[in-house]
Amino acid sequence: MSQVIDSLDDARAAGARQAWRDAYAGYGNVDPKELTPSDLETYAEAAWWSGKLDEAIGLRERAHTVFNATGDKHGAARMALALAWDYEGRGAFAVSYGWLATARRLLETLPESPEYSRLLLTDAMMAMYAEGDLERAESLFESAFALAQRVGDPDVQILALSGKGRAYIKAGRIEEGLALLDEATASASSGGAKSHATGLVYCLTISSCRDLGDFRRAAEWTEAANRWCDQLDVAGFPGACRIHRAEVLRLRGDWPAAEVQAQAACEELHDFDRSITADGHYEIGEIRRQRGDFEGAEAAYRTANEHGRDPQPGLALLRLAEGKVDAAVAGISRTLEDVQDPLIRLRRLPAQVEIAIAAGDLRTARGALDELERIVDSYKIAERRAVAFDATIDHASGQIKLAEKDWNGAAASLQHAKDGWQSVGAPYETARARMLLGIAYRRSGDEHGGTVEIEGALAGFERLGARLDEERAKELLGKLEARRTFLFTDIVDSTKLLDTLGDEKWKRLLARHDELVRERIVETGGEVVKKTGDGFFASFDNPKAAIDAAIAIQRGLAAEIVAPDVRIGAHSGGAFRSGTDATDYGGQGVHVAARIGAAAGAAEILVSRETLDGVATSFRLSEPRSEVLKGFEEPIEVVSVDWR
Repeated sequence: MSQVIDSLDDARAAGARQAWRDAYAGYGNVDPKELTPSDLETYAEAAWWSGKLDEAIGLRERAHTVFNATGDKHGAARMALALAWDYEGRGAFAVSYGWLATARRLLETLPESPEYSRLLLTDAMMAMYAEGDLERAESLFESAFALAQRVGDPDVQILALSGKGRAYIKAGRIEEGLALLDEATASASSGGAKSHATGLVYCLTISSCRDLGDFRRAAEWTEAANRWCDQLDVAGFPGACRIHRAEVLRLRGDWPAAEVQAQAACEELHDFDRSITADGHYEIGEIRRQRGDFEGAEAAYRTANEHGRDPQPGLALLRLAEGKVDAAVAGISRTLEDVQDPLIRLRRLPAQVEIAIAAGDLRTARGALDELERIVDSYKIAERRAVAFDATIDHASGQIKLAEKDWNGAAASLQHAKDGWQSVGAPYETARARMLLGIAYRRSGDEHGGTVEIEGALAGFERLGARLDEERAKELLGKLEARRTFLFTDIVDSTKLLDTLGDEKWKRLLARHDELVRERIVETGGEVVKKTGDGFFASFDNPKAAIDAAIAIQRGLAAEIVAPDVRIGAHSGGAFRSGTDATDYGGQGVHVAARIGAAAGAAEILVSRETLDGVATSFRLSEPRSEVLKGFEEPIEVVSVDWR
C-alpha cells in the first residue's frame, strides 16, 4: 500500500525498506538542493525500480559527480559501476566500458571494499558472456565471492555463487553448477539479498535449467521467481520473470497467456535491457509461428533481430513452413556457422534436422542428429540425459527414419518421443510426435493404429490453436474442408534487372508489372492474397479461372514494350484461412503451388497434372514431367501450358 510521503525523512525511510514507488514519489516532493549524494543514489534506485531509467541514469551521474567532488571515491565508483550496468543493458557498450574504466581507476589505490568486489563480479560476468573465457570467469567469481565475504556484501556473494554455477554448467560440470545455483537461489529467495541481486540470481538459475532441458526445475524456480515479482510494486526488472513465465506457459500449451506475458515483459524491459527484451520478442515469434500466424511471427522475429537477438532457429522454421526451403536452409546453416557455444547449438540443431530432411539432405540431417546426441551426452544430470533432450533426439531420429522409409524404426523412436514429451507436460511437442507416429504406423501397414495417433494429434492441435499442424492432421485423416486453386507468380532474375536498369527505371517497371498482374488476377475472378517479394500469391475458386489468369498475365506482359520474364505455378489443394485477420491461406495445397512456381522456367506456366484433370482448355499442354519438390517425398507430375 502506497503512503503519502511529504518529507525527506519519509523518503529516506521508504528507500531503506525498498518501497521504491513511495521513495520515488517522496524524493520528487523534496527540494533538490536538500539532497545529499546518498539521497541522489537512493532516488536513482527508486527511479530505476519505477521504470524511469533515463531519470535514474541522470541521478546516478549527478551522484557520481557529487561523490567525486567531495572525495568519496567509493561512492563515485559505486555509481560508475551502476551506470556501467545501465548502459550495458541498453546496448551502449562503449559508454558502459567507459564507466567501468572510471570505476577501476577510482578503486585501484583504495583498500578492499564492497565496490571492488562488485568490480570483480562485473569482470567475471564479462569474461563469461562477452569473452567466453570460462576459466578466467570462474577465477574471478571465486575472488569476488571471497572479497565479498571479507567486506560483508551478501549481494555480491550470492551473485558470485550463482555466476560460478553458471560458468560450471557452461564448462560441462553440471552437478557442481546446479548445486551452486540451487544454493544461491534458495538464499536469495529467503531474503538474503536485495531486489536487484535476487532477480539476477533467479534469471541465471532458470536459464541454466532451461538450457539443460531440466524443465521441471526451471518451472519450479520460475514459479518462485514470479511469486517474488508479484510482491514487488515496481516496473522494469520483473519483465525478465515474465519472459521465463511465458516460456513455461508456451511449453505447457497455454499460448494466449504466454503471449500476454511476453508482451508485458517487452513493455516493462524495453528501456532496461535490450538483450532480454529481444528474447521476449523472439518468444512472441515462436508462439505466433506455432499458431500459424506467419505475418505476426515475422514481425516479432524482426523486432528481436533489431534488438540484437539472432532470430534463429525460429525464422528458418518459419521459412520452412512458408515453403521457402532454400531460405530455411540458408538461415539455419548460417546461424550454426556463427555459433560455437554447445548450449546454443543444442537449441538450433533440431531445426537443422527438420529443414535438411525437407531439402532432401539426409546426410546433413544425420550429422546434426549425431552432434545433438554428443552435446546432450556431455550435459547429463546425475549421469542421465534430461527427458526433454531424450524426447528431442527421439523425435529427430524418427523424422530421419521416416525419410529413409524405415517405418518400424521410425515408429519406435517416435513412440519414445511421444512418451517423453507427455512426461514433460508439453502438449504441442506431444501432438507433433503423435502425428508422425501415426504416419509411421500407416506406412508399416497398421492403418487403425495410425488413425488413432493422428486423431489424437488433431485433438491436441485443435486445443492449442496450431492451425498449420491441424490442417496437416486433417489432410491425413481426409477431413480437410476447403479446396481452392492457388497461383504463384515471380519475376525471373530480378536482381540482374535491377543492376541493369538502375533504381528508378526498375521501380517504374515493377510498378507496371504489379498493376498488370493484379488486374489480370482480379479480372478472372481471383483473390490477391498478398505480395511475395517480386511476385503475387493468389487464390481462385476453380482451376480454369487460375489458368485463365496465368495466360492473361503472360500475354499482357508479352504485349508490353519492356517487361520482365515471369514464372507462374498453380495447384489445387486443401487449405485453411490463416493470419491475424484471416486473409492469408495456409496448408499443403499452398506449399505445393509455391514449389511448382519455383520450379517453372522464365515465361512458363507450370501446373500440377491433377489440377487440370477434367478442366477444358483450348491451349496446348506439354507432356507431363515429374518434378521432385523440396520437402515432399514423392515426385509430382506437372504440365506446362503453351499460352502463346
